[in-house]
Amino acid sequence: MSVYYFTMAIDQTIDIGKILEKKTGKKLPGFVLRLVKSFIHQDYINGYLSNPGEGKRFFLDIMDYMHLKVNVRGWENLNIAPEGTRFTFASNHPLGGVDAITLQGLLWDHFDEAPGIMANDFLMNLPAVAEIGVGINKTGGQARNLGEQIKGLFHSDKNVLIFPSGKCSRMIDGQIQDPQWTKTFVKMSVESGRWIVPVRFVGENSKRFYRLDRLFNRLGIRFNIGMALLPDELYRARGKSFEIIIGAPIPPEQIDSSKTALEWANVLRDKVYSLK
Repeated sequence: MSVYYFTMAIDQTIDIGKILEKKTGKKLPGFVLRLVKSFIHQDYINGYLSNPGEGKRFFLDIMDYMHLKVNVRGWENLNIAPEGTRFTFASNHPLGGVDAITLQGLLWDHFDEAPGIMANDFLMNLPAVAEIGVGINKTGGQARNLGEQIKGLFHSDKNVLIFPSGKCSRMIDGQIQDPQWTKTFVKMSVESGRWIVPVRFVGENSKRFYRLDRLFNRLGIRFNIGMALLPDELYRARGKSFEIIIGAPIPPEQIDSSKTALEWANVLRDKVYSLK
């Protein structure tokens, strides 16, 4: 069991005005832009982006800046795989930001090598993520060569970190859990000979997050509220404690034809939530 304490601060700043202008082709009115900057806590975020660390320190320093305490259990489970094994770390996605940043930093620190990651719009605006990530656009059209990028990632020598739900957890059937996992990571992991490691990140977003998500669903509003609230949820996570549980890796030959790739994705999702 490993316990990581992060308590310190980290010119790659975010300018939400330029980001939104690039995506929409329009400039926001000044008063609207000020409200948006306040809502996403741009000054706070830029506090650690104004002097970023390099490599894994970029992520570890963010965790440090946010005063996070993270307890990791199960590193020893990876030892059952042969030396030199490439892993796909498949994790639930309860938070949408902190979990991605934390797992990226800890995996990089553990292996002393950056894992590849498939990241959403918000995280891809962080230069350190963009350098090593494949962008999964959650608010617009996908890149035309996305399939080739994903294939290249899984056939690389890197370990891969993936959140198969594609978006952060919601309140489903009275429990906070991921939506349906996609099958791509199963197919790509088997095809590229990777062992799949189930990972459970224990944590929740604010109650407001789930209330707004339910409200939007009831009103039939098609809007990615999770993406909109992600920066604020990142801010709200300051000083919190989280637990990460790493399960036993599953060899690719165990993912056989007795089930479809989607069925295997569901099996692995269940396995993640069974980790205690």
